[in-house]
Amino acid sequence: MKLSKFRYKLPPELIAQHPSANRDECRLMVVDRKTGTIEHKVFKDVIDYFDEKDVFVFNDTKVFPARLYGNKEKTGAEIEVFLLRELNRDLRIWDVLVDPARKIRIGNKLYFGEDDSLVAEVIDNTTSRGRTLRFLFDGEYDEFKKLLYGLGETPLPRTITRKVEPEDEERYQTIFARYEGAVAAPTAGLHFSRELMKRMEIKGIDFAYITLHVGLGNFREVDVEDLTKHKMDSEQIIVGGDTVKIVNDAKDERHKICAVGTTVVRTLESCVTTKGRLTEYDGWTNKFIFPPYDFSVPDAFISNFHLPYSTLLMMVAAFGGYDLVMKAYDLAVKEKYRFGTYGDAMLII
Repeated sequence: MKLSKFRYKLPPELIAQHPSANRDECRLMVVDRKTGTIEHKVFKDVIDYFDEKDVFVFNDTKVFPARLYGNKEKTGAEIEVFLLRELNRDLRIWDVLVDPARKIRIGNKLYFGEDDSLVAEVIDNTTSRGRTLRFLFDGEYDEFKKLLYGLGETPLPRTITRKVEPEDEERYQTIFARYEGAVAAPTAGLHFSRELMKRMEIKGIDFAYITLHVGLGNFREVDVEDLTKHKMDSEQIIVGGDTVKIVNDAKDERHKICAVGTTVVRTLESCVTTKGRLTEYDGWTNKFIFPPYDFSVPDAFISNFHLPYSTLLMMVAAFGGYDLVMKAYDLAVKEKYRFGTYGDAMLII
């Protein structure tokens, strides 16, 4: 499978800049793999495609305010710092991306806050834009974290070109977000409201949770034509015993398993035995799913509409079938569905 197969024409105005007025009222395209039929619904209609004892698997990662703006010592040049992950809690060392990177070298100091309340020193280079920072803060850890996050803002993706607004703090977070560690939201989960989940509960649908702390690897551009040569960034995943039991029991009883988002699919398919059984796991995955691929766990899949050439689109095409998914995407453009993080959703059954 080649990269060029995942090109399609996406008018920029179809990339959603704001979330829908209500979480569960975006548009929903329903794609049936067996019949090839495509339906147009509202997201809260998703409940109609599932029965008692079917299972929805969600990602309960929580996004933290990862984007900061600081100033370089002496020159005062504004530098964007994107926090990726904490490397050493005690020494306040973080893995980050900086922009513009050409101005930032080892030994440079960066100042954050109107009163320079936080200072960081660059102690290493990691990639072209990657740096390792040590924050120079002597207080308690909780005090440091509060200050750091107070200076940060919601890390909306670059496809959202407007400034961050107050509502983003809530809307760029799923209602079941629990474990902090993601720099991007698991976007398919953003469509679930408390009212919808209550209706699902009443219907007897079961819920299970995995954790995948979303990194920027999700959005890294694929720069090789031969997809077998692309390497995914590793992301931390956790699958607990409760989820393993819920999913395996449901499969044994032939109930449907619906994966909510690409992060859930990647996690489930990273933690499965050769006999198709889900297993407990706490570690990392760099699994890259593209067509053709035989799925072991999910029977249904909810995902947003992804950008051309993205690894996320490749995974959707692997699940729904390349020809059918690309046909659905062409229709989505024609019908003016909203694409990207705050866009509309697709259910593949």
